[in-house]
Amino acid sequence: QVQLVESGGGLVQPGGSLRFSCAASGIIFRLYVMGWYRQAPGKQRELVARISNGGSTNYADSVKGRFTISRDNAKSTVYLQMNSLKPEDTAVYYCNARATMGDYWGQGTQVTVSS
Repeated sequence: QVQLVESGGGLVQPGGSLRFSCAASGIIFRLYVMGWYRQAPGKQRELVARISNGGSTNYADSVKGRFTISRDNAKSTVYLQMNSLKPEDTAVYYCNARATMGDYWGQGTQVTVSS
């Protein structure tokens, strides 16, 4: 059974930082492209950041320079470091694992950026 377990969400003030973790089980982690997506109320789910199994990264324009995605294949875990958070970063954030073998999602974790 595939599981993606996210942690690290919460309430933070504008300008603050958060770090997400997503621990995967039930997949050969190193074979998967790992991504973080988010969905704000009334909006479609959008890509935030993605890291290939080779370590290449890409980011949404709105988070470039503020967010950093990384992975630890030995721990089957992907991370998202979020700095300089803005109110418009408020959303539910989802971890995603994607490969030809399958496409899996975490349960989502809420981030609220507010003073």
